[in-house]
Amino acid sequence: MTKKRSSSGGATRSVYSTDNSTPTVVRNKVLQNTSDGIIRVRRESKKRAGRVVCVVEGLASEQIKSTCKELKSKCGTGGTVKGGVIEIQGDHRDQIRELLESKGLAVKLSGG
Repeated sequence: MTKKRSSSGGATRSVYSTDNSTPTVVRNKVLQNTSDGIIRVRRESKKRAGRVVCVVEGLASEQIKSTCKELKSKCGTGGTVKGGVIEIQGDHRDQIRELLESKGLAVKLSGG
């Protein structure tokens, strides 16, 4: 027996059972970042019509929103939180690195 994904953005997932009971709906949880303690900042332009964004990953889930707000303010640009990572519009890797290092975080620039 299977239960199909709901149309509400994937809030449930398929559950398979070998007994005759009804399937149990399991809620997807945001995966905890199994980071090594290093914040990685990369530049990305694929699937964005040539526009560049800086992606910041490796932050703890409780600091993501506040850090995103602070980065947007310091860089003077827009940004968002998607899938547990911060996306800042434009190429601001150096500013982001300096700001995060001033907060005492270990930061690496990854990618090209």
